Parts: sequence; structure tokens; C-alpha cells
Amino acid sequence: MSAVKTEDEITVVEREMKEFWTELKSVYGTEQINQTLALRDSCKESIKVLSERWAKKLKEGDLMIDKIQEYRNEILQQNKHISENEKHLTEIKSNLNREEEQKKELTESIQELKEELMKKNEIISSKNKASKERVERLCKSKELFEERLGLEIRRIHNEQLQFIFRHIDHKDPDKPYMFTLSINEQGDYEVTSCTPPLDCISEFQLKVRETNNFSAFIANIRKAFTALSFKQST
Repeated sequence: MSAVKTEDEITVVEREMKEFWTELKSVYGTEQINQTLALRDSCKESIKVLSERWAKKLKEGDLMIDKIQEYRNEILQQNKHISENEKHLTEIKSNLNREEEQKKELTESIQELKEELMKKNEIISSKNKASKERVERLCKSKELFEERLGLEIRRIHNEQLQFIFRHIDHKDPDKPYMFTLSINEQGDYEVTSCTPPLDCISEFQLKVRETNNFSAFIANIRKAFTALSFKQST
């Protein structure tokens, strides 16, 4: 019974729909309905085209945003490089200034060394001149020493003088007793060798430096050689 009732209801609805459609056609007409449907389809197509166009625009907008972000990142990176380069340039400038200061200090040091060297050269030149003059005076005394003390004086290498005594040993008058004398950098007398060796030679050297009495210096050395020869012969 219930199934039959449901079927009747469906039949009633279908009949009512047909009647509504028939009435609609009678009111608006078939052509107008078709125009409405065509307009609907046209609107759908326009909406579809607009949707696709806006979708494309939105996609292009997204691409533009991505491009802008990319440009922004590049600018940030370039700014970072510029900052690093500026820092590097600052360091280079600082190093150049420091090197320039060091160069200035080095130039001043070189100039001071030149002036000091010139002074030392002047001092050395003056001492060399004095030493040569002293050697010349000693050479002028050569004949006197040879005649009175039996002494021979020879000029050898490095501006040194060799003093050779003879007639010391009575058993062998020609036996040489000798010492070598030079003028050191301080301008003082310095005995560089003595044959045979004398224990008192350092004392004689110190005394002649203090008194500058060269004749007494020579005489004392001869006396010391004579005493040594006498001691060895007894």
C-alpha cells in the first residue's frame, strides 16, 4: 500500500513539472528560453575566460613577486659585498698609512745612521792620521835607536812596526830579540807579538799608554830582554 502511494506521489511531481515547463514555454516562448540558455552559456564562457585571464594575471603577479624578491636578495648581497669591500679598503688604507709611517721612520733611522757613520769615519780618519803621524815619528827615530841601542825597525803589514834588538846576548850578538807594535782603533800602542815572550810586556804597554814616553818604553823592553838573556845564560 505504501509503495503504491509513493509511486503516485512521484507521478504527481513529474506531472506538475511537465505542467510547469509547458506553462513556462507558453509564457516566455521557446525562442526566448533558448536565448536565455545561450546567454547563460555565454556568461559561463565569459566567466571561464575571465577566470583563466585572472589566473594568468595572478600567476604573473606571483612570478613578479618572486622576481622582486630575487632582485631584493641580489641587492642585499651586493650591499654586503660593498660593505666587505669598504672594510677591506679601510684595512688597505690603514696598512698603507702604517707602511708610510714605517717608511718615514726607516728613512729617519737611515739618515741618523748615515750621520753617525760620517762622524765615525771622521773619527777613524782623524785617528788614522794621528797613527800615521806617530808611525812616521817612530820611523824618524830609527837611526837614533839603531845607533844607541842596536835596534832595527821594520814596517810590516797592516801599518805595524817590528822592533828587532841585537847585541843582547854576549855569546850570540846577532841573535834577534823582537816585538811587534801597532796602533789600535782607540789610538793606543798595542804589542801584538813578543819573541822571546816577556812577562812584563803588558805592564810596559800600559805605562807607555799613560805617559806616552816611547823612548822609555823601548829602553825598558831592551832592559827586560837583557835581563832575560842573562838569566837564561846562568
